[in-house]
Amino acid sequence: PIDTPPLSILLIEKPQSGSIPVGGDINFVAKVECKDLLRKPTIKWFKGKWMDLASKTGKHLQLKETFDRITKMHIIKAKENYAGNYRCEVTYKDKFDSCSFDLEVKEAGPAAPSIDIRSAFKRREPQKQDDTPEIDVWEILKNARPDEYEKIAFMYGITDLRGLLKRLKKIPREEKKCEAFAKKLEPTYQVDKGGKIRLVVDLADPTVDLKWYKNGQEIRPTPKYIFEHKGTQRIMVINNCTMNDDAAYCVAAGDEKCTTELFVKELPIKIVKGIEPVKTTVNERIELECEVSEEGAQVKWMKNGVEVPTGVRSRYRVKSEGTKHYLVIDDASREDTGTYSVMASGGTSEAHIQVDLKPLKIYQDLQDMTVLLGQSFKMNCEIFPGNVPGRWYRNGQLIQPNDRMNIIHRNKIHRLEIAASSLHDAGDYTFVPEGYSQSLSAKIHIIDPPKVHLDSLNFPDNTVTIVAGNKLRLEIPISGEPAPRVVWMKGERVSHRVRAETYGDQTSLTIEVTEREDTGNYKIVLQNEAGEATACVKIKVVDIPDPPEAPVVPVVGGDWCSMIWEPPKYDGASPILGYFIERKKKQSSRWMRLNFDLIKETSFDPKKMIEGVPYEVRIFAVNAIGVSKPSEPSKPFTPLAVTSEPTMLVVDDVTDTSVTVKWRPPETIGAAGLDGYIVEYCVEGTDEWISSNKEVTEKTKHTITGLTPGSKILIRVKAVNAAGESAPKTLQHSVMVKEVIEPPKIRVPRHLKQTYTRKVGETVNLVVPFMGKPRPKVTWLKDGKPIEPSHVSIRNTECDSIIFIRKAERSHSGKYEMIVQVENHKDTANIDIQIVDLPGPPQCVTIEDVWGENVALSWTPPKDSGNAPITGYTIQKADKKTMEWYTCIDHYHRNTITVTELVVGNEYFFRVFSENMCGLSEAATQTKKSALIVKEGMQMKIPEYNDHDFKEAPKFTQPLINICAVAGYNTTLNCSVRANPRPKVMWMKNKIIIVDDPRYRIFSNQGVCTLEIRKPSPYDGGTYTCKAINDLGEDQVECKLEVKVNVVAQSLNN
Repeated sequence: PIDTPPLSILLIEKPQSGSIPVGGDINFVAKVECKDLLRKPTIKWFKGKWMDLASKTGKHLQLKETFDRITKMHIIKAKENYAGNYRCEVTYKDKFDSCSFDLEVKEAGPAAPSIDIRSAFKRREPQKQDDTPEIDVWEILKNARPDEYEKIAFMYGITDLRGLLKRLKKIPREEKKCEAFAKKLEPTYQVDKGGKIRLVVDLADPTVDLKWYKNGQEIRPTPKYIFEHKGTQRIMVINNCTMNDDAAYCVAAGDEKCTTELFVKELPIKIVKGIEPVKTTVNERIELECEVSEEGAQVKWMKNGVEVPTGVRSRYRVKSEGTKHYLVIDDASREDTGTYSVMASGGTSEAHIQVDLKPLKIYQDLQDMTVLLGQSFKMNCEIFPGNVPGRWYRNGQLIQPNDRMNIIHRNKIHRLEIAASSLHDAGDYTFVPEGYSQSLSAKIHIIDPPKVHLDSLNFPDNTVTIVAGNKLRLEIPISGEPAPRVVWMKGERVSHRVRAETYGDQTSLTIEVTEREDTGNYKIVLQNEAGEATACVKIKVVDIPDPPEAPVVPVVGGDWCSMIWEPPKYDGASPILGYFIERKKKQSSRWMRLNFDLIKETSFDPKKMIEGVPYEVRIFAVNAIGVSKPSEPSKPFTPLAVTSEPTMLVVDDVTDTSVTVKWRPPETIGAAGLDGYIVEYCVEGTDEWISSNKEVTEKTKHTITGLTPGSKILIRVKAVNAAGESAPKTLQHSVMVKEVIEPPKIRVPRHLKQTYTRKVGETVNLVVPFMGKPRPKVTWLKDGKPIEPSHVSIRNTECDSIIFIRKAERSHSGKYEMIVQVENHKDTANIDIQIVDLPGPPQCVTIEDVWGENVALSWTPPKDSGNAPITGYTIQKADKKTMEWYTCIDHYHRNTITVTELVVGNEYFFRVFSENMCGLSEAATQTKKSALIVKEGMQMKIPEYNDHDFKEAPKFTQPLINICAVAGYNTTLNCSVRANPRPKVMWMKNKIIIVDDPRYRIFSNQGVCTLEIRKPSPYDGGTYTCKAINDLGEDQVECKLEVKVNVVAQSLNN
């Protein structure tokens, strides 16, 4: 029989064994005591010894856990191979409990071969059909001997041999009558580790030899294995069971065998005797001892919850003697204080260790010392215990050992050695033993004789140079301990303008604003208890030079002058490096610097001055310190110069006794201005120049009279101003005194080359220039007849002719011819003048037909067109009741129209105005009869008429005209076309169709075609064509567009 486990300490309700048929369901319930549990315990379900069912949950197995610590295992549709021994284990910290139970699955029909429970709970993928013949392993195991089981498992890849053997025992087989055994071994046995188990068989024949086997090996009698005989019973007792005893056992009686399997359950290791608290001092030995329930058990040592390191270099040592375990600390320190615990599988034990310091005793304290700067000193103290380390502090700062400082600890003596002491070594020194609140203190006093360190200033000859007016602050390093008393002296005393200060390791001399009088030797005296020191410093104050005397200007030119000066009397204790020159206009207060590079000499020639403007100049002296104040200004002087020669001297006219010349003023006139000109001539072959004008002439044109006909003369002109005469401008060639005939030539202005149009009542003023010598004769004709002076005013000059009409009339229209004649030479020009007026009204307006809400009108063009083409008509209507006129349509081009959308029941009169370029006619022609719009219900006699065929090919009624546009201003091209059906209109430029160009806008309204060109440029010039096309034909008109650049706007932009 299987030994019962110890009483449960966690399970208060255990799962019970059960029996179900194949395909049935069953629940196993386990309840855990949860009153004293702080967290959730770990609950596991097993089948057999090791199979964890948590990984087998699925369709046939479910594990559930409720809030009250009740755990259920639900088996659904059980199969025959689900039968066997199950186990439930509960773990919580160091507590452990388990319970075993059995499940019996009864057969519900013919026995089926058993399968592995793991394969039942595992989701398998469909396997491919194998054509090889199946091998029945079960039959092989049934017929094999137990010592051949392992060989068969290895051969056929069986991993769970023990499970297969258990199930093999449960497979129904034909019971053979056993002749050797009256009672065989149980299938399985269970025993706790360290316990004892009895295996009993009952023999039918007591004389049969009996042998016991363990895993196929025969068992011999030993103190562990004891064999007993009681009648027919044969007993094998196994003492002190270990995990090695967990195996398969077999007993053989002759040829018959009986087998079983023994399970050994390992019990948790319990701590029989716990560790005890320890209180000790540093450097003592600590040993913690505990005792466990089993010899050779493994335990874990912890400190403050962390496992204690037990390596070779660790301060901790672990040892064990039987059931006792020890943790040893040979040389305890304060860091070893804490809570130590030992942990076994069945419990833990903990205790607190307190490690304190030993009492501190001071045998020798630190002593105050006075040390001369640069000397070495040592500080000693002696304390107990001697192995206690410590730290040295100076003025509260930790001292670290270095090349100059050495810290020594030998037994009870602690020493601080400092070589070559410095001022920083002075202060309060403290030695603090580590781990103690007590400390040892002493003061170190460093003394040093005073000294002035002038070498660090790098002043040549100890001389300090300062610019006058600046602040002088002279800082001189000093040394001495204690701090010396400092006195500054200049001669026997210190001036009240000098401020002396001493702080730290330096002394300073301050003069807020230095002056020349501050130059001299200054003495420094230092005193302290270690001695006295003196030093001298020389201060040199330099300044800018004095201003020079006022400069002298001996020579003055047209735009320059020459100036000289004397050096300043005082150079500011620094050599003069050069001079700066400034000038200004006398009436101005703004001086201008003339040179940016210093002038070494004492003379200079200023240039680029304005003629006629009074100037003054002054001087600045410059040395290494700076620039002096300016000198007094020189006496005012004014630059003056003659003008340049006149320009563009040409012959304007020649007669038999005179020559007329003209010229332009000089390019440079100068500040002296221009008084006039002198004209001189010289007869070719002589050197005598004769003045033509005794007095200066201000005009740029002069006629030389009294000349001999046929002679040749040279001519020159001089400009005169206050500075004198300029260089002469002479003609390049001589002039023959003889009149020259120049054929006439009329220069017709461009706007007169086209028809000149004006409205009636406007003023006409035309100027036509011409050329010719001698003075031409001018004649005007109108339509081939002389012009009557009473109608048109004509005025002629030497170079042009003016035709003037104060108030134009239509009779002034016509073709004017201008004839210019010089002797036998003449030139003609024609000018067309058109005077336009408002047109007259249309001759007759009639009502052609009335139907529905429509009225058809027709009229004849006016008899008087106003001397201009008729551009359109304006049609108005008026109700007979009110006779208020309203415009139906304006700018209409045809002579017939249908007025629509009239009010039924009203009676209308109509009138028509004609229109030309001057505007609408003053009067309108009205219909004699009225048109009555018949009301509904009234019968209207519809006259019979034949349908008129309105279809016609496109025909332009108004062609395009040539246009000259200004660049940058929008321009339009207009024409009108008549066609039915409505034609397709295309615009072309230079025979290329204009399509989707943003620079062009195309309009078409009631036959009027318009092309708008936005801000044209010279590139837009060319030939434009408008083409109309319908089913009956096509027609086109063209014009030339010239785009001119606005010269005035372009010059303004430039």
